[in-house]
Amino acid sequence: MAISRKLIPEAAPRQARIARGVLIALLVLLGLWLLLPFLPALIWALIIAVAIDPLVKRAERRFGTAHRNLIAFAFTFGLALLVMVPIVFGVAQAAREAQEVAAWMAAAREHGLPPPAWMAQLPWGSGEATAWWRTNLSDPAAARAHFHSFGGMLWSAQSRLIGIGLLHRSVVFAFTLLALFFLIRDRDVVVAQCRTMSDRLLGPTGERIGQQALLSVRGTIDGLVLVGIGEGAVMALVYVLLGVPHPLLLGAATAIAAMIPFGAAVMFVIAALLLLAQGAIGAAIAVVVIGLIVVAIADHFLRPVLIGSATRLPFLWVLLGILGGVEALGLLGLFVGPATMAVLVMLWREFVAPEGAAGAPAPGAVPLK
Repeated sequence: MAISRKLIPEAAPRQARIARGVLIALLVLLGLWLLLPFLPALIWALIIAVAIDPLVKRAERRFGTAHRNLIAFAFTFGLALLVMVPIVFGVAQAAREAQEVAAWMAAAREHGLPPPAWMAQLPWGSGEATAWWRTNLSDPAAARAHFHSFGGMLWSAQSRLIGIGLLHRSVVFAFTLLALFFLIRDRDVVVAQCRTMSDRLLGPTGERIGQQALLSVRGTIDGLVLVGIGEGAVMALVYVLLGVPHPLLLGAATAIAAMIPFGAAVMFVIAALLLLAQGAIGAAIAVVVIGLIVVAIADHFLRPVLIGSATRLPFLWVLLGILGGVEALGLLGLFVGPATMAVLVMLWREFVAPEGAAGAPAPGAVPLK
């Protein structure tokens, strides 16, 4: 009887701790399940907040922390304009192009399409290509059949884009802006709470993980976004000089595609096809050659320096993190992938480091504050 009386008081607190842990775990899972549709918006907001944090701190030093609401609104509104203005411009340009394409397709259905002049100048396959064109596109009846099936596929794709997909992206973007506003406004509180949580759960390792993640996100943004914009600007100038149709719009599309490794090559091919349609074979070849040179310089020299110097991550792991992240998470994986790989490589290096060498902060790391 004495033994049972001694065990009962010790068992009760243990059962209470287990029950509390189970309850907390269930609540966390329930919360994640409820937030699942909005997790991309929250992660995007966090990435953008980390990227512009130096600018926010500079604005707070200049205007004072008393104007945090105004500063948060200014940065959020600026991001909205930065995203929406190119989209509106692209939609307006596409609407104008759609009218020309519709008129061209109507004429093609009525009279067929003659083979383009450049097809006869092909170094090989000229006769076969010309014969296929005359059989399938020069004859009005065959052209109508081809354009009918193409128009059906195009309308189906446009319907999916304008329908649920566009609505979903609009909701994600709206919640991203909302979350970004509060992250900027309550930055100090959020950082302090995250530091307290990491100290309690991970100890000093949590601080190093946070530093490495911040450096990785900023380095990835410099290496992907800024280099991509630079590639787009250079190629827009090339498009103008070589006479590519709509060079500014195509340059903006190249900048967006260039944020994904080797994605800009797709835009070079499109530009070359547009030039081939005009009969400018030399210009088409020049666009592809210059584009490949620009991509080689950006992907093999600039990006490894910008991303690798911030994360101490070999380029192979940078590339695997980017491609794996895009495969798993889409565009969001461009930033989540390299950050995850950087943290994992940091933990691995600390694990295999000699005694006493682990735990040193990464070069360039700054305290979270």
